Amino acid sequence: MTAPSITALRARVVTVAAAFVVVLSSTAAQAVSLLRDPDIEHALQRMAAPVPYAAGLGDNIKILLVNDDRLNAFVVDHGHIFINSGMLMRMTTPEMLQAVIAHESAHIANGHIARRMANLDSARTAAGLGFALALATAAASGRGDVAAALALGTQSSAMRQFLAHTRAEESSADQSGIRYLAAAGIDPSGTLEVHRLFEGQELLSTSRQDPYMRTHPLSRERMRAMEGFVTAYAGKAKPQPELDYWYDRARSKTTAFMRPTKWTLQRYKESPAEDVRHMRLAVAYHRQQNETKAISHINQALLLRPNDAYYYELKAQILLESRQFQNAVAAYQQAADLAPANALILGGLGRSLLTVNRPKEALNYLEAARARDFRDARVLRDLGSAYAQTGQHGMASLLAAERYALANRLDDADIHARRAMARLPQGSSAFRRADDIARAVKRRKDKK
Repeated sequence: MTAPSITALRARVVTVAAAFVVVLSSTAAQAVSLLRDPDIEHALQRMAAPVPYAAGLGDNIKILLVNDDRLNAFVVDHGHIFINSGMLMRMTTPEMLQAVIAHESAHIANGHIARRMANLDSARTAAGLGFALALATAAASGRGDVAAALALGTQSSAMRQFLAHTRAEESSADQSGIRYLAAAGIDPSGTLEVHRLFEGQELLSTSRQDPYMRTHPLSRERMRAMEGFVTAYAGKAKPQPELDYWYDRARSKTTAFMRPTKWTLQRYKESPAEDVRHMRLAVAYHRQQNETKAISHINQALLLRPNDAYYYELKAQILLESRQFQNAVAAYQQAADLAPANALILGGLGRSLLTVNRPKEALNYLEAARARDFRDARVLRDLGSAYAQTGQHGMASLLAAERYALANRLDDADIHARRAMARLPQGSSAFRRADDIARAVKRRKDKK
């Protein structure tokens, strides 16, 4: 793989240590990762928005994309729904995605997660799972600083045990999810289309099944029940032409970064919108180190959508990874002007400012990004660098402690946390953050 391909993917992939939960892994030490991209996340939120609202969950549910080709979606707390990139790339309509979101929203609304949290003490015995759940609890209670400051680790079997739903829960979520879709004016038949992706998998051995089948047991009886639910709510759907565009854009950008570039160059014309076709080509050529063509195509996309913050962000990424640092700053600034509350864009602007030796300005944007989204491990790294460059070594040590903790390097996290406490004003919020890390590391070690 060529260097730009690696950097392009690395810029889009943040290890799951950047989040406050760990997801399924094939071994105890191997964790999957999140794909963090402001364009994709914006599209997912637009498509998801009506569904959690119809479920009575408000507008605070965050949809995050997991870097995993297998078909899966899951929840582990009350504020996030995780969807595998493989699921996004295999589905073909926004209604299918909305059906998955409705089903996972139902697990939250129906109290399935709450019951598991109530059994947290007994779950602690399963391969360190309690540590992950404790962090999720901290985040749900508003202690995001603690949750973000700690690394997570688990075994695949233990996490599967936590994620697995009973047949009663699945039946309940099916019925509720279809009701939410109908209330939001969304065609509930997407539910059946999703589950047809898994037809026949109940006949496979567990090891060969997709994770979704292992945690969301599917039976012929359940399919027949879903068909009845869908029929009962038929005829209430409204067209979603705008969401058709956003689904294709999210899916197209994911495949452009994840599939071989040859695949993208052969398939880009499948996108109905001209700007999306140019975006796909921009990503493909960037990964092939052809920056002239990459910039040309993203500029053509911007001619079609001149106020699109996310296309400016992609242009900035291409420029930054091509070492055109001043131009990258300008593009990130345009993106931030158009989307001033987007944490990923603010983090990118701060990162680009560091490349042109403007650490004081970078600090403002990086702190704003961290305040809005504590999941992005890159921001911790860049914040530590910005604090060090401005002579604030106590804060630099604190950020190093958080970063090491997120990487599950607890000994290093403890060293830097204590170093930060020695340098920071006692009782300050930063001191307390460092103290939280040191105490959590000690509790973790005491349980071993």
